[in-house]
Amino acid sequence: MSALPRNVPASTDLHDVRWLRSSYSTGANNCVETARPHSGPWAGLLAVRDSKSPAGPAVLFSGRSWVRFLTAL
Repeated sequence: MSALPRNVPASTDLHDVRWLRSSYSTGANNCVETARPHSGPWAGLLAVRDSKSPAGPAVLFSGRSWVRFLTAL
C-alpha cells in the first residue's frame, strides 16, 4: 500500500476543484482556502492553500487528520 500524498507543489494541478474561503474571511486575502478533489491521486482528501498564493502549494489532509488538526488548534 502506498502512502497518501501530503502536498501538491502547485495547487493549480488540482483540476476541477472549487476553492472555498471561510465565511469569517474579511476579503483581505489573508486566509486559507480549502477544496475537495474528486478525482486523481488526491481524491477524497482535503486540500488547503494560502489565499495570497493561489498557484502555490497545497497541503493535503485526510478528513480525520483535518479534524484532529482543528481540534489541536
